[in-house]
Amino acid sequence: MYRVKTRQIIVGNKVIGGGAPVTVQSMTNTDTRNVEATVAQVLRLEEAGCDIIRSTVPDLEAAEALSKIIPQIHIPMVADIHFDYSLALKSIENGVAKLRINPGNIGNKEKVKAVVQAAKDKGIPIRIGVNSGSLQRDILHKYGGVCPEALVESAMRHVDILRELDFHDIAISVKSSDVMEMIECYRLISKKVDYPLHIGVTESGTIRKGTIKSSVGIGALLAEGIGDTLRVSLTGDPVEEVIVGKEILKSLGHIKEGIELISCPTCGRTQLDLIRIAQEVEERLASVKKHIKIAVMGCAVNGPGEARRADIGIAGGNGEGLIFKKGEIIRKVKEEDLVEELIKEVQEIIKNY
Repeated sequence: MYRVKTRQIIVGNKVIGGGAPVTVQSMTNTDTRNVEATVAQVLRLEEAGCDIIRSTVPDLEAAEALSKIIPQIHIPMVADIHFDYSLALKSIENGVAKLRINPGNIGNKEKVKAVVQAAKDKGIPIRIGVNSGSLQRDILHKYGGVCPEALVESAMRHVDILRELDFHDIAISVKSSDVMEMIECYRLISKKVDYPLHIGVTESGTIRKGTIKSSVGIGALLAEGIGDTLRVSLTGDPVEEVIVGKEILKSLGHIKEGIELISCPTCGRTQLDLIRIAQEVEERLASVKKHIKIAVMGCAVNGPGEARRADIGIAGGNGEGLIFKKGEIIRKVKEEDLVEELIKEVQEIIKNY
């Protein structure tokens, strides 16, 4: 699979860039000062498969809370900081694995130097993040508004500040809530730098619509080889962000784990409750880590053909169904027994994986 070549950065126990697997990130929506709630949410995100987590650090109390949160979690923590360089210093002191901070927004050169030196001393990378809602006034004036060129120029200003201080453990994001604008931003900046890129559609919306926008934008870039880490930004439970992010990677072959469910959309030929069956299969096998392809088909038109391409599958009609294994019919069962029998076969595959 083609990937645009980027340099590597180390974020705690994760590697970003340089051909390393694309990581999935999310951001807590708890009050970081609430240690118990934040830890509980991060542990849920870990269970869902989150690789890296970010939390906002709006004040000193939140920065201090990191020292209690980080020892209780198992994935790298990124401190999200705006304007106040002292919060970056305190976050580094308290064990974060990465900073999300724009050096041009934290004050004079001495303050920037202090943050860069502290990051160097601890081996902590910095993510520069610009989006369509946070462009500098002069850049907006120059381009007459938000556009891909404006976003990239803004990002490069921050990059140049770090380069002048001989700091290169950098990741970059140039996000937009407009999918086509976001895609073009990353295409442009990937030609200018070899720093790893954090991709995503910012403020993409609610779970359903945001999932669609994010899948289109992130998927298009990954298909072109652009992107080293990602976040799906949804208005909802951040666990949903991780689930969607993982599914995007699975669909493009970046991840070979978990259940890959092939199920037909149903039509007038369908003679069994396939929607219920497919949903039940997906829910009951959601925790499976092994990569198993399952076909759940409604009739004999496409069913046997798709089942041949799956590790295990069913094709049914008129109150009964056939169970296929690697394209070979194992047995015929009643509709009410289909799910249980399919689950048994999947468990047997897992046992012998």
